[in-house]
Amino acid sequence: INDLMIILSILSTIIMDEIGLDNSTRTTPITTGTSTPNNHVSASNVSVERNFNLSTESQGTSPIFANAEEFEQLTLSADIAEEFEQPTLSAIKAEEFEQLTLSATEALKTKLNALDDFTFKRKNSVQAASSRIFSRPESPMKKKNNSEAGYSSSNLRKHNYDEFDSDFADWSIEGTGRRVAYEDFTTIERARQRTLRQQNGLVGQLRLIFDAMEGWIVVLAVGVISGILAAVIDVTSEWLSDLKEGYCKTAFYLNRKNCCWGYNDDHASCVEWVRWTTALQAKSATAEFWTNYLFYIIFSTTFATIAAFLVKCYSPYSPGSGIPEIKTILGGFVIRKFLGWWTLIIKSIGVCLIAASSLCLGKEGPLIHLACCCGNIIPQIFPKFRYNEAKKREVLSAAAAAGVSVAFGAPIGGVLFSLEEVSYYFPFRTMWRSFFCAMVAAVALASMNPYRTGKLVLFQVVYDRDWHGFDLIFFSLLGIMGGLYGALFIRMNLKVAVFRKDSWLRYFSVQEVIVMAFFTSIVSYLNIYMRVNPSELVANLFRECEGGDYHSLCNYTDHWEPTLLLLIASFLKFFLTTVTFGLKVPAGVWLPSIAIGACFGRAVGLMVHAWHRHYPGFWLFASCEPDTECITPGMYAMVGAAATFGGVTRMTVSLVVIMFELTGALTYVLPIMIAVMISKWVGDAFVKEGIYDGWIRINEYPFLDSKEDYVYNTLASQYMTRVEDLMVITATGHTLDSLDELLNDTDYKGFPVINNVKNMLLTGYISRSELRYAIDKAKKKPGISLMSPCYFSSNLPLLDSTAFIDFRPWMDQTPITISPKFPMEMTIELFRKMGLRYILVTKNGQLLGLITKKDVLRHLSAIRHPDIVNTEDSREQQNYMMLSERRMSGLTNDFGTV
Repeated sequence: INDLMIILSILSTIIMDEIGLDNSTRTTPITTGTSTPNNHVSASNVSVERNFNLSTESQGTSPIFANAEEFEQLTLSADIAEEFEQPTLSAIKAEEFEQLTLSATEALKTKLNALDDFTFKRKNSVQAASSRIFSRPESPMKKKNNSEAGYSSSNLRKHNYDEFDSDFADWSIEGTGRRVAYEDFTTIERARQRTLRQQNGLVGQLRLIFDAMEGWIVVLAVGVISGILAAVIDVTSEWLSDLKEGYCKTAFYLNRKNCCWGYNDDHASCVEWVRWTTALQAKSATAEFWTNYLFYIIFSTTFATIAAFLVKCYSPYSPGSGIPEIKTILGGFVIRKFLGWWTLIIKSIGVCLIAASSLCLGKEGPLIHLACCCGNIIPQIFPKFRYNEAKKREVLSAAAAAGVSVAFGAPIGGVLFSLEEVSYYFPFRTMWRSFFCAMVAAVALASMNPYRTGKLVLFQVVYDRDWHGFDLIFFSLLGIMGGLYGALFIRMNLKVAVFRKDSWLRYFSVQEVIVMAFFTSIVSYLNIYMRVNPSELVANLFRECEGGDYHSLCNYTDHWEPTLLLLIASFLKFFLTTVTFGLKVPAGVWLPSIAIGACFGRAVGLMVHAWHRHYPGFWLFASCEPDTECITPGMYAMVGAAATFGGVTRMTVSLVVIMFELTGALTYVLPIMIAVMISKWVGDAFVKEGIYDGWIRINEYPFLDSKEDYVYNTLASQYMTRVEDLMVITATGHTLDSLDELLNDTDYKGFPVINNVKNMLLTGYISRSELRYAIDKAKKKPGISLMSPCYFSSNLPLLDSTAFIDFRPWMDQTPITISPKFPMEMTIELFRKMGLRYILVTKNGQLLGLITKKDVLRHLSAIRHPDIVNTEDSREQQNYMMLSERRMSGLTNDFGTV
């Protein structure tokens, strides 16, 4: 026993010496014997001590002994103690021995936690001390992370760790492991906060104050830039639109309104504005018609062609409104370059060109995308947001609110839109910042005053008449029409999009735009309500008949002609928008839908007005006062626009508030609410999803809609990928070469880690991107070979002289696990609320299977859209979809999951 005690005491001293690294000289006694007044544990006045001084070079190394002489000296001291004080040693108490063992164990754990790297190397005693294998690794950000949890990355951006001063102990305590992905740098954020709080004095307080203000500074800058950008786009698009009719001879860069400033609405007498017929000296009415017709077609087609060419050559992420992708990004998806500089520049130019062309598209939706581009670029200035995807997404939510604010002049509606439609996670702090950003954007737009009228948008109107009870009947009919229009538009547009995606048309995107622009300009010019700019059309359809007539809209004596033209324009715009939305040009569907509903609503209003005019004594109009205007056709246009807008997007609360802010009349909120709700009910009866949800589905983005309920009584075990079909990694028994071969031979994007194949006890989970990055880093370090052992558990060969690699810092040691009897409904809620990428199914610690976000999406798709399953083998196809294959669907390799 005495010999054993001496050996243990020597080993304890060696271990304490090994792990108790410090820059100062210290005396470490071997705790064998009784305590003395000098706090040294002695054996009959024979004190066994070790004096050592570690230099800076030996920091981080793990030599068992510095040299052979040190070991001999320790052995000699132990022999002397054994020879002279054997009776004293036999009196050691059991408590002291337990305390000795506990101290050594705790010190060993402290040493392992203090190391800031995942590689350890043991050297022979005769080798000199050297720096540790890995210094603090440069954690890159992932370009894309194509897996059930993300897509593999080949282009990794490096972090500047000097800005964080993070500690490896944070990673170890966190348990989730280091991540190459954007959103996993939570420990870095805590390290940054801790570093700020450790700074004392005035400078430290100022830094804390500035850190707290950074978020408000960012949203302030986003709001200001979004407002200025929207004003520039409004002015440019209006000038380009007027260029189709003529030019200003005094200043070529002025549009018709600014060129003829002071003529009120009598632009015909404006001599400064030169029409193309005047410039070409067309004499007859026929020559004037064909001259205007030709220039309209040429300019419209040219504008659309330039926009399509810019998108194809410089920015493939600019087409469409961008709202489906923004919803997916805020839901946890990463689309690199979608919110970058090139997208901002090209889409800003393209929106101006498309808004001026004759295509049935608008610029309001893309303004949200452009605002989110600003919300992604500006935070890059601040490290607090640059490396924290959660905070960056808060800014994106605020930027989306600013986009709606400048598109409709509705800051409150923008906040509600961000909450209702695009944001996956919307805490109270984000709501305040979104409100502030939307307010600043509206103020910036108002200060620019792009229309020289003091209005934020061109079609902002004010009503001073009240509505009557019988109006609700017609408002309900407009709501039904809006729901039918939305359902039919969504079905037809998605079918056209699928055909365009799978057919030969996808190879001729520019040519398709040219053909559509040419055909649309030919058709649109023949109808005055399709020829004019959509924003100008909506503004005149909304307003009351005061201050002049606009293309016979207020001609109540002969109302059938404008009514017929409005109905024709609404139907033609419907079919043209159905085919046009989805072209490879930057444009949205909001303004066309509003224009279609406004045309139809104004036509209904004109018919009701004519009815009342000819039969004022009819019982339905009993509430109307005599000799007064009882019917407001502009209000019918407003309600019709809200109905079609809601039918397409399925927006409710935010849409009502947007329309209220457009009119500024609280009196008309109730009619708009009734029309919007009826439109949504009718639309949901035919198609449950809105247009943006449909585009998310056909593009196969991993987005779980929180507004849909799962009502099926199923368990997680029914839809998991079983462990027999998984590729797992054991905690021990791997080399660097075997792991590299595993990645080269498989395309799985993540690997569960188990203790061994016998007990299948779950140890953790490591994704492909982190494993690849760690392997590549290890290969570059000296002393590491392809045959170096790799470990994913705490069973490390501490006393071995060979080099080995510890992958635990790169492994998620605390993955989310559920029971196989866990309800599938709750499993889906975990993915929605927590933003998970994967969930492991275990029972008593044993791995049973894996469920990924893609598996859930496939399962929901098979339930909600059974028509996509092949009828010849429907049961096998449904099982194939519902049992969730692990391989990802064919998304473009610029996408990844957070």
